[in-house]
Amino acid sequence: MMRCPPLLLLLLAFAGLTSVHALSVDVLIREGLAAEQHLDSAKALDLFLQADAAKPDDAFILQKIARQYSDSVIDTDDVAEKKHRATEALAYAERAVALDPNNAVNVLSLAVCHGTLGLYSDTRTKIKYSRLMEQEIERALALDPDYAWAHHLLGRWNYEVASLGSTTRFFVRIIYGGLPDASFAKAISELQRAVALEPKVLSHHIDLGFAYLSDDQKEKARACFDTGLAMPSIEKHDEIDKARARVALKSL
Repeated sequence: MMRCPPLLLLLLAFAGLTSVHALSVDVLIREGLAAEQHLDSAKALDLFLQADAAKPDDAFILQKIARQYSDSVIDTDDVAEKKHRATEALAYAERAVALDPNNAVNVLSLAVCHGTLGLYSDTRTKIKYSRLMEQEIERALALDPDYAWAHHLLGRWNYEVASLGSTTRFFVRIIYGGLPDASFAKAISELQRAVALEPKVLSHHIDLGFAYLSDDQKEKARACFDTGLAMPSIEKHDEIDKARARVALKSL
Protein backbone atom coordinates (compact mmCIF):
# COMPACT_ATOMS: atom_id res chain seq x y z
CA MET A 1 0.00 0.00 0.00
CA MET A 2 1.44 3.36 -1.04
CA ARG A 3 1.95 5.79 1.83
CA CYS A 4 1.12 9.46 1.40
CA PRO A 5 3.87 11.97 2.14
CA PRO A 6 3.24 13.94 5.37
CA LEU A 7 2.57 17.20 3.47
CA LEU A 8 -0.02 15.51 1.30
CA LEU A 9 -1.68 14.05 4.40
CA LEU A 10 -1.92 17.53 5.87
CA LEU A 11 -3.43 18.91 2.69
CA LEU A 12 -5.98 16.12 2.55
CA ALA A 13 -6.87 16.65 6.20
CA PHE A 14 -7.29 20.39 5.63
CA ALA A 15 -9.51 19.77 2.62
CA GLY A 16 -11.66 17.45 4.72
CA LEU A 17 -11.97 20.00 7.51
CA THR A 18 -12.91 22.68 5.01
CA SER A 19 -15.66 20.49 3.58
CA VAL A 20 -17.03 19.72 7.05
CA HIS A 21 -16.88 23.43 7.96
CA ALA A 22 -18.81 24.41 4.82
CA LEU A 23 -21.37 21.71 5.51
CA SER A 24 -21.85 22.84 9.10
CA VAL A 25 -22.44 26.46 8.02
CA ASP A 26 -24.93 25.30 5.41
CA VAL A 27 -26.77 23.28 8.05
CA LEU A 28 -26.88 26.25 10.43
CA ILE A 29 -28.27 28.50 7.70
CA ARG A 30 -30.84 25.92 6.64
CA GLU A 31 -32.00 25.39 10.22
CA GLY A 32 -32.01 29.15 10.81
CA LEU A 33 -34.25 29.68 7.80
CA ALA A 34 -36.58 26.93 9.03
CA ALA A 35 -36.81 28.59 12.46
CA GLU A 36 -37.49 31.94 10.79
CA GLN A 37 -40.29 30.37 8.77
CA HIS A 38 -41.78 28.99 11.99
CA LEU A 39 -41.61 32.53 13.49
CA ASP A 40 -39.11 31.48 16.15
CA SER A 41 -36.88 34.55 16.07
CA ALA A 42 -34.88 33.54 19.16
CA LYS A 43 -33.90 30.16 17.73
CA ALA A 44 -33.21 31.62 14.29
CA LEU A 45 -31.03 34.33 15.81
CA ASP A 46 -28.98 31.80 17.74
CA LEU A 47 -28.43 29.69 14.62
CA PHE A 48 -27.47 32.64 12.42
CA LEU A 49 -25.09 33.96 15.10
CA GLN A 50 -23.41 30.55 15.10
CA ALA A 51 -23.20 30.69 11.32
CA ASP A 52 -21.67 34.17 11.58
CA ALA A 53 -19.03 32.90 14.01
CA ALA A 54 -18.17 30.07 11.61
CA LYS A 55 -18.28 32.27 8.50
CA PRO A 56 -17.65 35.93 9.39
CA ASP A 57 -18.49 38.81 7.08
CA ASP A 58 -21.10 37.02 5.00
CA ALA A 59 -23.69 39.60 3.89
CA PHE A 60 -26.55 37.09 3.70
CA ILE A 61 -25.94 35.84 7.25
CA LEU A 62 -25.57 39.38 8.60
CA GLN A 63 -28.87 40.45 7.02
CA LYS A 64 -30.59 37.43 8.56
CA ILE A 65 -29.21 38.35 11.99
CA ALA A 66 -30.49 41.90 11.50
CA ARG A 67 -33.93 40.55 10.64
CA GLN A 68 -34.12 38.32 13.72
CA TYR A 69 -33.13 41.16 16.03
CA SER A 70 -35.67 43.45 14.36
CA ASP A 71 -38.46 40.84 14.35
CA SER A 72 -37.82 39.95 17.99
CA VAL A 73 -38.55 43.52 19.13
CA ILE A 74 -42.22 42.54 19.42
CA ASP A 75 -41.33 39.53 21.60
CA THR A 76 -40.49 41.64 24.66
CA ASP A 77 -42.40 44.27 26.64
CA ASP A 78 -39.24 45.82 28.07
CA VAL A 79 -38.67 49.14 26.27
CA ALA A 80 -34.93 49.16 26.98
CA GLU A 81 -34.63 45.65 25.56
CA LYS A 82 -36.67 46.66 22.51
CA LYS A 83 -34.26 49.52 21.86
CA HIS A 84 -31.27 47.22 22.38
CA ARG A 85 -32.56 44.72 19.83
CA ALA A 86 -33.39 47.48 17.35
CA THR A 87 -29.88 48.90 17.81
CA GLU A 88 -28.29 45.49 17.21
CA ALA A 89 -30.47 45.01 14.13
CA LEU A 90 -29.29 48.30 12.66
CA ALA A 91 -25.63 47.48 13.29
CA TYR A 92 -25.87 44.13 11.49
CA ALA A 93 -27.90 45.65 8.63
CA GLU A 94 -25.25 48.32 8.13
CA ARG A 95 -22.56 45.63 7.93
CA ALA A 96 -24.59 43.64 5.39
CA VAL A 97 -25.03 46.71 3.17
CA ALA A 98 -21.34 47.60 3.45
CA LEU A 99 -20.43 44.13 2.18
CA ASP A 100 -23.13 43.91 -0.51
CA PRO A 101 -24.44 47.42 -1.26
CA ASN A 102 -26.22 46.46 -4.49
CA ASN A 103 -28.49 43.90 -2.86
CA ALA A 104 -32.02 45.30 -2.59
CA VAL A 105 -32.90 43.02 0.36
CA ASN A 106 -29.94 44.34 2.36
CA VAL A 107 -30.79 47.96 1.56
CA LEU A 108 -34.45 47.53 2.49
CA SER A 109 -33.41 45.77 5.69
CA LEU A 110 -31.45 48.88 6.58
CA ALA A 111 -34.57 50.99 5.97
CA VAL A 112 -36.64 48.72 8.23
CA CYS A 113 -34.04 48.90 10.99
CA HIS A 114 -33.90 52.70 10.84
CA GLY A 115 -37.69 52.79 11.08
CA THR A 116 -37.79 50.38 14.01
CA LEU A 117 -35.08 52.14 15.99
CA GLY A 118 -36.76 55.46 15.29
CA LEU A 119 -39.70 54.33 17.42
CA TYR A 120 -37.44 54.38 20.49
CA SER A 121 -35.48 57.55 19.70
CA ASP A 122 -35.84 61.27 20.45
CA THR A 123 -37.64 63.51 17.97
CA ARG A 124 -34.53 64.75 16.18
CA THR A 125 -33.34 61.17 15.65
CA LYS A 126 -36.80 60.06 14.53
CA ILE A 127 -36.76 62.71 11.80
CA LYS A 128 -33.23 61.77 10.77
CA TYR A 129 -34.11 58.07 10.56
CA SER A 130 -37.33 58.83 8.68
CA ARG A 131 -35.34 60.68 6.01
CA LEU A 132 -32.84 57.82 5.80
CA MET A 133 -35.65 55.29 5.61
CA GLU A 134 -37.23 57.02 2.60
CA GLN A 135 -33.86 57.27 0.85
CA GLU A 136 -33.07 53.61 1.47
CA ILE A 137 -36.48 52.44 0.25
CA GLU A 138 -36.04 54.43 -2.95
CA ARG A 139 -32.57 52.95 -3.36
CA ALA A 140 -33.92 49.41 -2.90
CA LEU A 141 -36.52 50.09 -5.59
CA ALA A 142 -33.84 51.43 -7.93
CA LEU A 143 -32.03 48.10 -7.48
CA ASP A 144 -35.21 46.02 -7.83
CA PRO A 145 -38.27 47.86 -9.21
CA ASP A 146 -40.47 44.81 -8.56
CA TYR A 147 -39.60 44.44 -4.90
CA ALA A 148 -43.06 44.24 -3.33
CA TRP A 149 -41.96 44.97 0.22
CA ALA A 150 -40.08 48.08 -0.89
CA HIS A 151 -43.29 49.37 -2.52
CA HIS A 152 -45.15 48.44 0.69
CA LEU A 153 -42.78 50.36 2.95
CA LEU A 154 -42.73 53.39 0.67
CA GLY A 155 -46.53 53.38 0.69
CA ARG A 156 -46.68 53.14 4.45
CA TRP A 157 -44.02 55.83 4.86
CA ASN A 158 -46.08 58.13 2.63
CA TYR A 159 -49.38 57.76 4.48
CA GLU A 160 -47.76 58.08 7.89
CA VAL A 161 -45.83 61.23 6.96
CA ALA A 162 -48.79 62.68 5.04
CA SER A 163 -50.95 62.05 8.13
CA LEU A 164 -48.89 64.47 10.23
CA GLY A 165 -50.88 67.59 11.02
CA SER A 166 -49.96 70.89 9.37
CA THR A 167 -48.74 72.28 12.70
CA THR A 168 -46.50 69.28 13.26
CA ARG A 169 -45.10 69.50 9.72
CA PHE A 170 -44.44 73.21 10.22
CA PHE A 171 -42.40 72.67 13.39
CA VAL A 172 -40.58 69.68 11.87
CA ARG A 173 -39.55 71.92 8.97
CA ILE A 174 -38.55 74.87 11.16
CA ILE A 175 -36.72 72.93 13.86
CA TYR A 176 -35.45 69.80 12.09
CA GLY A 177 -35.28 70.76 8.44
CA GLY A 178 -38.44 68.96 7.34
CA LEU A 179 -39.13 65.66 5.63
CA PRO A 180 -39.40 64.69 1.95
CA ASP A 181 -42.78 65.26 0.33
CA ALA A 182 -45.41 62.61 1.02
CA SER A 183 -49.00 62.11 -0.11
CA PHE A 184 -51.92 59.75 0.32
CA ALA A 185 -52.08 59.33 -3.47
CA LYS A 186 -48.48 58.10 -3.49
CA ALA A 187 -49.19 55.82 -0.54
CA ILE A 188 -52.16 54.24 -2.30
CA SER A 189 -50.25 53.84 -5.57
CA GLU A 190 -47.26 52.14 -3.91
CA LEU A 191 -49.40 49.79 -1.83
CA GLN A 192 -51.53 48.90 -4.84
CA ARG A 193 -48.29 47.92 -6.56
CA ALA A 194 -47.30 45.76 -3.59
CA VAL A 195 -50.68 43.99 -3.71
CA ALA A 196 -50.35 43.43 -7.46
CA LEU A 197 -46.89 41.92 -7.02
CA GLU A 198 -47.75 39.75 -3.98
CA PRO A 199 -51.55 39.36 -3.73
CA LYS A 200 -51.27 36.60 -1.13
CA VAL A 201 -49.47 38.76 1.46
CA LEU A 202 -52.10 39.99 3.90
CA SER A 203 -50.03 42.93 5.18
CA HIS A 204 -50.08 44.54 1.73
CA HIS A 205 -53.89 44.52 1.74
CA ILE A 206 -54.17 45.81 5.29
CA ASP A 207 -51.76 48.69 4.83
CA LEU A 208 -53.47 49.58 1.56
CA GLY A 209 -56.61 49.78 3.69
CA PHE A 210 -54.92 52.25 6.02
CA ALA A 211 -53.77 54.32 3.05
CA TYR A 212 -57.37 54.46 1.78
CA LEU A 213 -58.60 55.28 5.27
CA SER A 214 -56.10 58.13 5.58
CA ASP A 215 -57.51 59.47 2.31
CA ASP A 216 -61.08 59.12 3.66
CA GLN A 217 -61.94 56.35 1.17
CA LYS A 218 -63.72 54.30 3.81
CA GLU A 219 -65.44 51.66 1.69
CA LYS A 220 -62.23 50.79 -0.13
CA ALA A 221 -60.46 50.67 3.25
CA ARG A 222 -63.09 48.31 4.61
CA ALA A 223 -62.73 46.01 1.60
CA CYS A 224 -58.96 45.84 2.05
CA PHE A 225 -59.23 45.14 5.77
CA ASP A 226 -61.77 42.38 5.14
CA THR A 227 -59.51 40.81 2.52
CA GLY A 228 -56.49 40.85 4.81
CA LEU A 229 -58.40 39.51 7.80
CA ALA A 230 -59.70 36.59 5.75
CA MET A 231 -56.17 35.46 4.86
CA PRO A 232 -54.09 33.06 6.99
CA SER A 233 -51.39 34.48 9.27
CA ILE A 234 -47.99 33.21 8.17
CA GLU A 235 -45.55 36.06 8.85
CA LYS A 236 -44.19 37.38 12.13
CA HIS A 237 -46.25 40.59 12.15
CA ASP A 238 -49.44 39.26 10.56
CA GLU A 239 -51.42 39.02 13.81
CA ILE A 240 -50.36 42.54 14.78
CA ASP A 241 -51.51 43.84 11.40
CA LYS A 242 -54.82 42.01 11.79
CA ALA A 243 -55.30 43.57 15.22
CA ARG A 244 -54.70 47.03 13.71
CA ALA A 245 -57.26 46.29 11.00
CA ARG A 246 -59.89 45.11 13.52
CA VAL A 247 -59.51 48.32 15.54
CA ALA A 248 -59.80 50.40 12.37
CA LEU A 249 -62.92 48.52 11.25
CA LYS A 250 -64.64 49.29 14.54
CA SER A 251 -64.14 52.99 13.90
CA LEU A 252 -65.72 52.86 10.44
